[in-house]
Amino acid sequence: MPTVLLVRHGRSSANSSGTLAGWTPGVFLDAAGEQQADALGARLAAAEVPVAEIVSSPLDRCVQTADRLASALGGPVTRSVHDGLAECRYGAWTGRPLAELAKEELWKVVQERPSQARFPDSPAYEGESLTAMWDRALDAVREVNERVTAEHGADAVWVAVSHGDVIKAVLADAAGSRLDDFQRLHVDPASLSVVHYTSRGPFVVRLNDVGGDLSGLRPTARATQDGELPEGDAVVGGGPGTSDRVGP
Repeated sequence: MPTVLLVRHGRSSANSSGTLAGWTPGVFLDAAGEQQADALGARLAAAEVPVAEIVSSPLDRCVQTADRLASALGGPVTRSVHDGLAECRYGAWTGRPLAELAKEELWKVVQERPSQARFPDSPAYEGESLTAMWDRALDAVREVNERVTAEHGADAVWVAVSHGDVIKAVLADAAGSRLDDFQRLHVDPASLSVVHYTSRGPFVVRLNDVGGDLSGLRPTARATQDGELPEGDAVVGGGPGTSDRVGP
């Protein structure tokens, strides 16, 4: 089964302003986010990680991140979008300041019992439950895994460019955790988390990596490691991250 490189989009204008972007159109990377995406692309290229395909959320900030990764990698890297990797639909919370949302009763549910949280609809934006987001994200990864395996082989590596809560859902599932535990994970903008899928189940290889050598992600290097692999409030949407680091 393939290895999935889970990349959160680089820092966006909504991240830097402290608002919950959700499905708001026209939310792009800010200057720091562009540098972050470029730096991650350069790290992948320097490590010669053989990326077979880049699949992104259809939202602007993820497509922009994916474009910059593809440019850094060079060569013919297949690109596509998948709605299953899109941000959670936050409904009436969309576009509102996080500091304001933290005062709402629903915020406590999102933090403590996310499996019971559903975001309210608004005239402009549809709401969604975190359970529905969890299900569609996992379905998307399984679907792409099967297709990438069929097209590129069992050792294929592909990149999923998505959002903080979506990536945390995939990581929590891979680690054998419940949705109610996924807020224990942290995923920074332009961070890299890695899940290797095997016949024995998934293994979380890296988590929230924002710098360092990536050569160990090459299939030939990973094959020597598999035998050694062991079986506070989170900001909705992932937040702006804790580091402005843009280089290796």
